[in-house]
Amino acid sequence: MKEVTIYTDGACSGNPGPGGWGAILFFNGHRKELSGGEAHTTNNRMELQAMISALEQLKEPCQAAIYSDSAYVVNGFQKNWVGGWQRNGWMNSKKQPVENQDLWKRLLELMKVHNVSYIKVKGHADNEFNNRCDFLAREAIKQMR
Repeated sequence: MKEVTIYTDGACSGNPGPGGWGAILFFNGHRKELSGGEAHTTNNRMELQAMISALEQLKEPCQAAIYSDSAYVVNGFQKNWVGGWQRNGWMNSKKQPVENQDLWKRLLELMKVHNVSYIKVKGHADNEFNNRCDFLAREAIKQMR
C-alpha cells in the first residue's frame, strides 16, 4: 500500500455558523491542498469533512496517517467511541442519537478501503501543516459569507 500523510482542520465562525475545512495530502514528494466550506454548519462537521474529502482524493487503497487537532474525531477512533456507537445503534452514552452520523458513517466507509491511523496534534501551536490547514479553513469561511 502506498503511504500518504494527511493534515486536516475544520473551523466555524459561530458554532453553528459558516464553516470551512482544509486538508493537505503528502505523497512521494508531492503536496496537494484542499479546502471547502458550508454556509451553516458546526466545527465538528468541518473537522470530519476535511478528513472525508482528503481520503476521497485517494485513487487506490492507501495507508493514511491523518494528523488532526480535533479531539472529537481522534478520540472517536483512538478511544473507540465509534465502536460503542455502532453497538448501541448509533446512540451515545446519554441514549441520544450520535451527532454527525452521516459523516461518521461516510468516514467509516472510506476506512474499509484505506488503512487509516489518527494522530492528535496540538492546534494553533507550532505545527506548520496544522496551521496551514487552519488558514485554508478560515479562508473557506470567507467564501461562505
